[in-house]
Amino acid sequence: MKDLTIYGIEVSGNAVFILLFLIPIALVGNWKLFAKAGQPGWAAAIPGYNVVVAMRILGRPAAHAAYFLIPGFNVYFFFRTLVELAQSFGKKSWADYALVCIFNVLYVINLGLSYEEEYVGPAHGSVSERESNGIGAMGYGA
Repeated sequence: MKDLTIYGIEVSGNAVFILLFLIPIALVGNWKLFAKAGQPGWAAAIPGYNVVVAMRILGRPAAHAAYFLIPGFNVYFFFRTLVELAQSFGKKSWADYALVCIFNVLYVINLGLSYEEEYVGPAHGSVSERESNGIGAMGYGA
């Protein structure tokens, strides 16, 4: 394939071909993952909003999506959310945590497209669940 020049940057035609192949697969995988978690699948296709919906899947407040905008902390938070995503699908071994951190895109696609994987619930838990159990905001009993 020919090389492409986009905004003065030369991009290999092979890289563009690979991306045009992988992006739809990743989108379908995330769509299915959102649907398994009871969220609207179309939300996976909207940048920004998909992160907010992912926070809902993990049981985190939507405001935690802003943590991805903090330089340095966003790297830590990215891996933390990946581990919580694995936990939300019942994966609780160290091998699963290593796999989701190393092969994150492929692992997430596998969670979405695999028929055997089921969403078991949010790993982080929501504030309303803690309050209904009699646990206050600081984690102490009421």
